Amino acid sequence: MAVLDIREWGKDDVLLKVCKPVKELTPRLKTLIEDMYDTMYDADGVGLAAPQVGVLRRICVIDVGEGPVTLINPEVLETSGEQTGNEGCLSVPGKTGVVTRPNYAKVKALNEDMEEVIVEGEGLMARALLHEIDHLDGHIYTEKVEGQLYDVEDLVEEIDDDDDEE
Repeated sequence: MAVLDIREWGKDDVLLKVCKPVKELTPRLKTLIEDMYDTMYDADGVGLAAPQVGVLRRICVIDVGEGPVTLINPEVLETSGEQTGNEGCLSVPGKTGVVTRPNYAKVKALNEDMEEVIVEGEGLMARALLHEIDHLDGHIYTEKVEGQLYDVEDLVEEIDDDDDEE
């Protein structure tokens, strides 16, 4: 298992390309999935899509603290509600922006055994599902940011300053 290089927005066009479906889970793709988990955990992320490590296949991994979820060829079946909050991305390091997404998402995909699964999530899980599937379609959250992108460090300093005033 290995930690892979994460491709960065503005530096690598692979992030803007539509991924191809997985027809067969080869040993190489199984290793890729393991490496994607290692990479995501090493970077303290909650999700990672294959194009973020330079592979144009419809694979993403997610772990929002409820256990790991592997999605192969995911399709959004249903969304509802609305949530607005700060969102970041391992491919846009050090930045965050306000994004509105559905608060609920239901997704059909294949798992690492190529069995069909339905994954549902609310809140952070819904955000992660939709964020990672966007990557598979060549989209980055920065397209959805309301207002501007902020440096994460500036927001942390602002929060610390607010805490000092209390």
